[in-house]
Amino acid sequence: MKVKEIREMTTEEINKKIVDAKQELFNLRFQQATGLLEKPSRIKELRHDVARCKTVLREREMEAK
Repeated sequence: MKVKEIREMTTEEINKKIVDAKQELFNLRFQQATGLLEKPSRIKELRHDVARCKTVLREREMEAK
């Protein structure tokens, strides 16, 4: 997901995206521990997506002040 796409979302949508990504991360880590993970790079992608979302939320928070 690109930062431009995240900035077009509402705050509620971004928060929902973060929750969904963290849930998927949990499932992927579980698969990795059991040796069933097919695409290890997906973990890195999700971590970066969460960071991007949190960055946009923080930017909005700083603008509001």
